Parts: sequence; C-alpha cells; structure tokens
Amino acid sequence: QVRLVEFGGGLVQTGGSLTLTCAGPGRTLTYSLVAWFRRVPGKDREFVAGSTWNGANTDYLASVKGRFTISRDNAKATVLLQMNSMKHEDTAIYYCAATESDSSTISDDATSYASWGQGTQVFVSS
Repeated sequence: QVRLVEFGGGLVQTGGSLTLTCAGPGRTLTYSLVAWFRRVPGKDREFVAGSTWNGANTDYLASVKGRFTISRDNAKATVLLQMNSMKHEDTAIYYCAATESDSSTISDDATSYASWGQGTQVFVSS
C-alpha cells in the first residue's frame, strides 16, 4: 500500500478537456492494475476507467465511454485520464487507485485497490 498522487484537476467549461495524471513512488504503477474513481458529495465512489498493468485491456463507465481515455506512460511511470467533451455531471473529486496485479481483468470495485491518492477536484461549468 502506497500513497498515490493525482495532478491536473481544475475548472473547465462544458465541452472542454482536462487531463489527470496519477503518479506513485518509484515505478509503483508499472506492474499494477490502475483505475480512476470519482465521488460526488452524497454519493458512493464510482468507477470511471481502468487499465491492466500492460495497458492491453481498458474499461470505462458507460457514461464516459468515447469521451475519456485511460493510458499509461511507462517511461514516466504514470497513468493518465484524458477527459474530452466534458459535461457538468462529470464534476466530482477524482481518485487514482492501484493494486499490484498482472491480471487481465479490471475490477470496478473500490475494495480491490490497495493504494489510493488524495483526490483532485474537477469542476465542469454548465
């Protein structure tokens, strides 16, 4: 279990784009299943996107499919979430999560992930 760090949150207009970056100590993320979750006050944490350790498999929440892309930068040992065509309902605190795994299956269950970041706020103005 390690502390991850998210970068890139902020304010964006509807239809705009934002890229979030997740980083961990050393090469923590290199051999890990990594996912992005988000939480709106008063609601449960929601799976947004996930990637297997090698990037071969990805999965997305239905409402972001086609707009969000998760990718890995192995040279920098980071994981990115590119968010395009953003909507007001994308407003949330976004969390990066990871767990050491070579599985080809992506879990959308938050309890499957051992390491988390502190979250970064994303606000999409309507």
